[in-house]
Amino acid sequence: MATIDSYWVHDLSPFLIEFPNNPLGLDGIRYYGLSYLLGFIAAWWLLRVYNQRGKFAIDADARASLMTAIILGVLGGGRLGYMLLYDLEAFLSDPLLILRVQDGGMASHGGFVGVLIAIIWFAWKQKIRVLALSDVLVTVGPLGLFFGRVANFINGELWGKVTTVSWAVIFPGSPEKYTAAVGAFVPEPRHPSQLYEATLEGLLPFLYLQWRYWKTKPTIGQLSGEFLISYGVTRIICEIFREPDADLILGLSRGQFYSIFMILAGAAIIAIVQRKKA
Repeated sequence: MATIDSYWVHDLSPFLIEFPNNPLGLDGIRYYGLSYLLGFIAAWWLLRVYNQRGKFAIDADARASLMTAIILGVLGGGRLGYMLLYDLEAFLSDPLLILRVQDGGMASHGGFVGVLIAIIWFAWKQKIRVLALSDVLVTVGPLGLFFGRVANFINGELWGKVTTVSWAVIFPGSPEKYTAAVGAFVPEPRHPSQLYEATLEGLLPFLYLQWRYWKTKPTIGQLSGEFLISYGVTRIICEIFREPDADLILGLSRGQFYSIFMILAGAAIIAIVQRKKA
């Protein structure tokens, strides 16, 4: 029978480089910030490759404008989404909390809305179809999700539910339980749900959508719908293993509840484009 000593105790530092006693107040370079940077760089590079291979025509200036809009959409939408969807009471009592990004708090669903606004703006500016542009961006976006969830694991945050599986992890700072074997209150082993999400929400959708983009000829809008459905389904599955970080809605975690609407939106897009195709 496994004991507390059988599990790995999470001891990863959230910093790549620390700046102790920095007069500017910067405590260091965090992996979480780097995850966003890597996601944006990967998206920029892939869009460049698409242009070079004749898959999606976008010159350097347009690519810079698009990436700027996406960055603003991800950061602004993610932060505002977190405050509205997960911490509304605190936001209403102190709206300036939205500026305290150093305290953490980003919602992927809010980030999606922010990116959607960026897509609509850029498509209008460049006079291209919104779904045609979104089909391109959903093939690169999952990499950012992958990097972000790995950073969540490194930070030791958003941990999973208590479990006894052999690969469980003990996260310092998680709720403690009295353990007779050690005669003290200690954190319990939990699912490394961040890594489940990194794989199912990020890595696998990225590989699948890359295959679809390069090897098949989907109808415009099809990839966007498939991404929304895949993310919604995998997020609901991963939330089964993740400790809820807010009150439940109709017995579902916030992540599961909001993901239902993504699935419905994806199904609606596919139904519409297939009907037009027929």
